[in-house]
Amino acid sequence: MRETLAEWRPAIDEAIAEIVPREIDAAYLESFFGEPTYEYDPEGIQRALADPLWELLDRGGKRWRAVLFLVFVEGFGEDPAEYLPYACIPEILHNGTIIVDDVEDEAAKRRGEPALHHIYGQDVALNAGNAMYFLPLKILTEDPGDVPAEQRLAAYEMLLYELNRTHLGQGMDIRWHNEGDVRVTPGQYLEMCACKTGCLARIVARLAAIITGQPAEVEEAVATYAELTAVAFQIGDDILDVENSLGRAGEFGKEFGNDVREGKQTLLVIHALAESGPETAARLSALLEADDNTDEEVLEALSIIEDAGSIEYARERALTLAAQARDELETVGFDEETDRKLREFTEFVIERDA
Repeated sequence: MRETLAEWRPAIDEAIAEIVPREIDAAYLESFFGEPTYEYDPEGIQRALADPLWELLDRGGKRWRAVLFLVFVEGFGEDPAEYLPYACIPEILHNGTIIVDDVEDEAAKRRGEPALHHIYGQDVALNAGNAMYFLPLKILTEDPGDVPAEQRLAAYEMLLYELNRTHLGQGMDIRWHNEGDVRVTPGQYLEMCACKTGCLARIVARLAAIITGQPAEVEEAVATYAELTAVAFQIGDDILDVENSLGRAGEFGKEFGNDVREGKQTLLVIHALAESGPETAARLSALLEADDNTDEEVLEALSIIEDAGSIEYARERALTLAAQARDELETVGFDEETDRKLREFTEFVIERDA
């Protein structure tokens, strides 16, 4: 899967540049947004929109949502190159959520460098992130793939539904780490992941199915595959945060002990609180609820999580979800090559080290 990601990334970035160019000028603004009522400010829009987006994209990121979309399109018997603009929809949406999420979490780093709001300010970051929820919708109206109007309408309605659920997930996550005394069940945590992370993955799969005219049962099967894989990915992300801080993972690109400092209720934390003795659980809760932690306190919290066996517990849950995702593929009947890529992808999201 790593080879597929590397193969498509340059083409994806070129397609994104057609939607939001690296260099903004008046001609682009008029072609994309229509003639101004009075006069656009290309330089201001450059600073407020294009620069933050490309600052984030140029730092890395695997573009796996866009690539997964193209794998689905090819598996449905279409030429993925013809649908490259549509692949940008979930990718731009994802990067918008990252920018807003970092502001809401008061994150210090993203992909190894300062989070965008530390460079451009919160106002610019929030506006740019929010704009990325809407900019890719223009692709549906321009229709670069000659998709019938009814299918484009279905895609638009699907995006509204899934993006609304994304904000439900984010709302749950924010509440949990802002109110330290909240006790979260594993089911609630998984539902948060299914909304916050899973809905963006569902967009990938459902969009590919809709624009290629697949029947409803196929759309639902690939959406379930994508959601399960994304939840496994989120659990893997939580594991990486712990293992990176314990010095056992690759360059993760986030602040040391990021989830502990934010007081996040991850699956590892939920398990550790349930499995530890009363005094240890109370200490972990206190560390998570603190407004600030020293590095030593972060390591103490991480050690409690590790000693409770929570890393292995979370990894097993992620592996189970990935296996369930692969089972969904049985009902679709993809060709052997597509099936191989999709199965490899579920392994990639668990086994990655960065």
